[in-house]
Amino acid sequence: MMEFVTDILAATGTFGIFLLMFAENIFPPIPSEAIMPVAGFAAAEGKMDAVSVFVAGNAGALLGNAIWYEAARHIGQSRIERAADRWGRYLGIIGEDVREASALLVRWGVPAVLLCRCLPGPRTLISVPAGLVRMNRGVFYAATALGTCLWTGFLMTAGWLLQGQWERIGHWMEPLGTAVIGAAAAIYAWHLWRTRARWRG
Repeated sequence: MMEFVTDILAATGTFGIFLLMFAENIFPPIPSEAIMPVAGFAAAEGKMDAVSVFVAGNAGALLGNAIWYEAARHIGQSRIERAADRWGRYLGIIGEDVREASALLVRWGVPAVLLCRCLPGPRTLISVPAGLVRMNRGVFYAATALGTCLWTGFLMTAGWLLQGQWERIGHWMEPLGTAVIGAAAAIYAWHLWRTRARWRG
């Protein structure tokens, strides 16, 4: 995968960084852990401008998150609640669950966005509930921008310092991503078991 990213960046430069980071935040085909370290290494070798790399990576990620946020905001929480009440038996949720989750995000909005923006997996998904609860646009984009800059800056710096030793990044990033996804799956399975009685009869 790293070789694929390297070929893309060699052919398209910083615009390729923008496109890859945008795509990663729309439907993650290539994780940012495989994009920004390569870009950071290229900057360290003088093949790319470091500032341009940083700006392009963040711009692509922000645009991808903005699309999810604005789409969810347009749909609105009330529509999701009605859909959950009608079809939620297949997912183990009802409208009340949506309201409770929304209230939790309203309470912990900024810290939640900041934290999720630095975690493999949730960093894109957090934009959807933020849009559903109509989190203040200025607050959402500020928190997203800060979290994104921290994450992409960290990965870019890692690529710069490790000088192309990509496997050293993957060895500890992949288990982290797997742990996050596994925890989410376990919580969801527990939720299905706990709420199964809602749909009896």
